Amino acid sequence: MVSTNRRNLLRGAGLGLFSFTVAGVATWLTPREARARGAELQILTADEARLLEAIGEAFAPGATDAGIAWFIDQQLSVPANDSLLMARYFNVPPPFADFYRASMNALNGLSSARFDKPFTELMAAEAEGLLPALLGAEVEGWQGPPALLVYLVLRNDAVDVVYGTVEGIEALDIPYMAHILPPSKW
Repeated sequence: MVSTNRRNLLRGAGLGLFSFTVAGVATWLTPREARARGAELQILTADEARLLEAIGEAFAPGATDAGIAWFIDQQLSVPANDSLLMARYFNVPPPFADFYRASMNALNGLSSARFDKPFTELMAAEAEGLLPALLGAEVEGWQGPPALLVYLVLRNDAVDVVYGTVEGIEALDIPYMAHILPPSKW
């Protein structure tokens, strides 16, 4: 079993690795690997993971393959003070799972009101077109946490998962120039 004390958590997170359970065995994986290997979700349901992937993909193409649902699920399972989720940095009160569920439900509701279908059934252009509505002062029919906060938190989480690695930075055709290089590629 993988030790999950704070020191190991931070060491693994520095490498982009987190503790996931695959076939009943805890192991250190990236969120991308956890998704590919079918790691068990700890907090989110399968439907919530699919919805989160659709939302993440609309914010940052590649978020699904990068394992956004597994990243967020894993981070929801750790103490709030150890979480790397953007909700923490925007001072969303814990438990963060409540915020993410309310945000996903609100986006699903907005999608149903505007397109008469859930967010997971939107075409890419529809999903991407819906998200800027969250930037307005008031979003007609919005029932959830402040829309701007939802936009900022979910967008930043998606961007972190897609571009927060050496490979993600290189995919932007930007040389990776960290002040301190990680001991291995993430």
